[in-house]
Amino acid sequence: MGFSKEEISKSRRFWSSLWRGIKTVFVLFTMFLSFLLVSAPIFLAVADALLPSALLHRLYAPTNLSSHLTNYDFRHSLIDIPLISIVRSAVILCVYGLCDGPKLSRGPYLMITMICSVSSLIYVSLKAAFVFGEPVNGDGGGSYFRAAEVALFLSSSVLAIGHIVVAYRTSCRERRKLLVFKIDIEA
Repeated sequence: MGFSKEEISKSRRFWSSLWRGIKTVFVLFTMFLSFLLVSAPIFLAVADALLPSALLHRLYAPTNLSSHLTNYDFRHSLIDIPLISIVRSAVILCVYGLCDGPKLSRGPYLMITMICSVSSLIYVSLKAAFVFGEPVNGDGGGSYFRAAEVALFLSSSVLAIGHIVVAYRTSCRERRKLLVFKIDIEA
């Protein structure tokens, strides 16, 4: 016994609708990924400003900024790590906003991002050597504080490297655009 024409028609409509739905989800997913790639410098700068600050807030009880700055000691205070991340992301975001088109393909954006990220990586590495070079105080909760401190240093370092990668990718993407449209890069 075979299938009737009506059953075959329903089956074809079902598979056609399913295939159309899969194609729609694929297009929406690729559009979302494209949006993330285009706005990666902005998202990374916001994450760079917020993540180390949130980790420091989690590490220490909420106190005012002036008390941290007045009691600042390079070997013990961690307030400078989120401040460096905020300054780094603000500078990179300002340069990204000022550069557009051919300026993103070379020059200021990539150079400023490299300078800010590498200098902050050097500072964070030196700070980590001083902070983790001292023995842990045995107050019972030392492992939690050490894990949070490691997360703070690691997040700042990873985000600095992320800025370099995103700036390089943005520069390459803009250079490819200029080459595709046959625009002279040197002009």
